[in-house]
Amino acid sequence: MTALLDVDQLRTFIAIVETGSFTRAAETVHKTQSAVSMQMKRLEERLARPIFTRDGRASKLTDDGERLLDFARRIVKLNVEAVAAFSDAELSGRVRLGVPDDYADRYLPEIMARFSRAYPGAELTVICEPTVDLIERIDANDLDLAIITHVEGQRPAETFRSERLLWVTSSRHPTHQQERVPLALGRPTCNWRRVAIERLETLGRPYRVFYSSSNAGAVAAAVLAGLAVSVLPESGLRPGMRVLSPADGFPELPSCRIGLLRNPHEASALAQTLADHIISSLDNLSQAREAAE
Repeated sequence: MTALLDVDQLRTFIAIVETGSFTRAAETVHKTQSAVSMQMKRLEERLARPIFTRDGRASKLTDDGERLLDFARRIVKLNVEAVAAFSDAELSGRVRLGVPDDYADRYLPEIMARFSRAYPGAELTVICEPTVDLIERIDANDLDLAIITHVEGQRPAETFRSERLLWVTSSRHPTHQQERVPLALGRPTCNWRRVAIERLETLGRPYRVFYSSSNAGAVAAAVLAGLAVSVLPESGLRPGMRVLSPADGFPELPSCRIGLLRNPHEASALAQTLADHIISSLDNLSQAREAAE
């Protein structure tokens, strides 16, 4: 009979990927670092192939490790759901969620509605801040979960959604036709701001940053008033906005990847359940994979 994969080993494997190191993963799963290393050794022996490779002092996933990650998340998620289905105890308590306000209007209503219906005894605290601030809050143990824009070089996140990043202007004003394009963008630390400016400079198109704010509503207001052009994810489009294309003189932008960041210090059953609700509500990557199969 074929031996089954150990769920505890898979949880540790996921923790290593999400925290970025064996040491931080050991703290997350409440094990010693040697125990974590032994679990990964046994997991590799079970698969008969390496799942990590050394890159200097860091450990990176092999191609097989990347393949395993998707299976591991689904197996652990199903395990949690199965246990919860046979539990008589109703989940209650407080769970803290961070969301950039770029996504709040579009995603929060569905997340909150589904979660509150399923767990009326739970208290959901929501904080809307930019991704860089949410990552700091996760590290400081001020949040249980954070929906973030995934950026290379930052903390590893469980990417579950991809959207187009778009140039937008007012549908009622010819703002984009100005010789020196006025821009409404996020703070200097915003990755979308950096990408937008780089693309315009590569194209040689004159611009000026007219308005800067970390508040998506304020940026959208500047666009709708005809004061500036901006960049938004597809889910951030609002009535009265027009999407600009290369035909309008605005270059293509990269896709925006949305991920879930979990608190590495502690993991409650309530936070795990909320994470499952978020991914099941918003996941478009697995749907794309299924459609391709």
